[in-house]
Amino acid sequence: MNIVIIDYGAGNTKSVQFACNRLGYNPILSNIPDVISSADKVIFPGVGQAGNAMEMLKNSQLDLTIPQLKQPVLGICLGMQLLCNSTEEGATKGLGIFDVDVKRFSNQKKVPQMGWNTIFNLESNLFEGIKNDAYMYLVHSYFAELGKHTISQTKYGVNYSSALKKDNFYGVQFHPEKSSTVGAEVLRNFLNLGNLES
Repeated sequence: MNIVIIDYGAGNTKSVQFACNRLGYNPILSNIPDVISSADKVIFPGVGQAGNAMEMLKNSQLDLTIPQLKQPVLGICLGMQLLCNSTEEGATKGLGIFDVDVKRFSNQKKVPQMGWNTIFNLESNLFEGIKNDAYMYLVHSYFAELGKHTISQTKYGVNYSSALKKDNFYGVQFHPEKSSTVGAEVLRNFLNLGNLES
């Protein structure tokens, strides 16, 4: 299987690559639109500041490529947030795949949320074999609001979308590559998805 991890300068690419390796897969890293478009599965990681990350996507014309992808795509952390309409981080316009906005946590005791938290209300084959209230590892100051594309929730002061899905696009706020065996199972489920997954 041809798996491509989008390497645009703002991704946690190596740890995601190693997580795939542990599952028996050998993904490649690329920022070349044709290489990404021809993949069987695409993983879109991200760490750092949203505005800077979007600029790096634009510099490689990936802001045009990613919304056109027809194969399963998994956004992770900032990658998921960039698939949304917008984020308050730097007043950044996103790629508009998920019809939801990303807000900054407010009134929480500690921002960013950093560490283990549970996911619940699981509504997708992405979570096959995973129990409600499983723990995942998160590090973020901004969150995707709840909406029609929400397929799991987490509570940190407010309930928010810890995973999203629309058509062939999936997004997770947590880091599956850092979430032990449960996170590995999410990654395995994604890599096992068929192109016609509904």
